[in-house]
Amino acid sequence: MDEASHTVKDELRDGFGDTVPVLVAIIPFGALFGALAAESGMSVAATVAMSAGIYAGASQYLMLDLIGQSAPAWSIILAVFVLNFRHVLYSAALGRHMDAFRPTGRYFAFFFLADPLYALSEKRRRVRWLRPAYYMTSALALYCIWIAATFLGALFGGLIENPATYGLDFILPLFFVSLTMAFRKSSNFLPTVLTSGVASLAAWATLGGTWPIMIGGAVGLVVAAVLAKPENRQDKGEAS
Repeated sequence: MDEASHTVKDELRDGFGDTVPVLVAIIPFGALFGALAAESGMSVAATVAMSAGIYAGASQYLMLDLIGQSAPAWSIILAVFVLNFRHVLYSAALGRHMDAFRPTGRYFAFFFLADPLYALSEKRRRVRWLRPAYYMTSALALYCIWIAATFLGALFGGLIENPATYGLDFILPLFFVSLTMAFRKSSNFLPTVLTSGVASLAAWATLGGTWPIMIGGAVGLVVAAVLAKPENRQDKGEAS
């Protein structure tokens, strides 16, 4: 099917269909955050508002963990900034392929550009044009499920006395490993992951605290930027 014959209905169907497998991982991820937030003393309303307003799962987990450790405010802000800086790069990388979006619509769309949506959009734009109908279908499905899962976790999470007993505390690293491995065929994947991992382990062994996250992330960003090459944009109008 070529681009001209690909209707809005097709885009909506593809967007939802591609997102469903990711939703399966989002539900326990969001529910666990809601449960941990409730356990830390945060109200259900505040937990849901945090997910709806910040909408950055890893950063929300990190904030919750650092607050629980009574970390100073500056270290929480710095750690979250470093962890979330990847979203700036996501916007810069994906923005070049959003010609079908209106300028104001593009900035609105960036609010939803979390890790799974970036992975889905990158995969999509490699085979055909990235269009608003596809993008926003995926974005709203992920956003609504994240908030709903957070609400359910905050509401019923207290029934699980020890999440670690069921391995729920391991959902976050597994989630990010799966997202990372989606880019394993990229030319700079191995050097970026290895240098970031080594830097993070070195920081963990020597500095501890939140430094492994900040240093590992910063080193990965620098290596990826240094190794990056300009991409030749090609027409995605070929048959699918």
